[in-house]
Amino acid sequence: MGAFDLLGIAGSSLGMHQTWLDSLANNIANVNTVVATSENAFQAQMVTAAPRPGGGVQVSGIALSDAAGMVVNDPDHPLADADGNVRAPAVDMSSQMSQLIMAQRGYQASVQITKYAQETYSSALSIGGR
Repeated sequence: MGAFDLLGIAGSSLGMHQTWLDSLANNIANVNTVVATSENAFQAQMVTAAPRPGGGVQVSGIALSDAAGMVVNDPDHPLADADGNVRAPAVDMSSQMSQLIMAQRGYQASVQITKYAQETYSSALSIGGR
């Protein structure tokens, strides 16, 4: 492992966690988005990660939830069909919030590792400069 591999690994983790956070924010923002039953529901995004060759992590894909969502009875909604139903996304808010906490903690840990590595490399350079 080279001198700057730690920064590369932590940087890849920052990127993956940022993508995960963005995806979760989008899901949470659209949790109450309803459409007519003839349309597809909002599809939640689920980030998948994989090891990066040489160390680190990368986003390997983004899967989407079922477009069928769930049919909800809301006869007062302007998009309701003749039976009073609308289509809502199948997004579990408690799961999204739990994942949000995990993604935030992972991002924070990556930031700390990056700061620690920068301080270590800076100290090593100052020792070498004497």
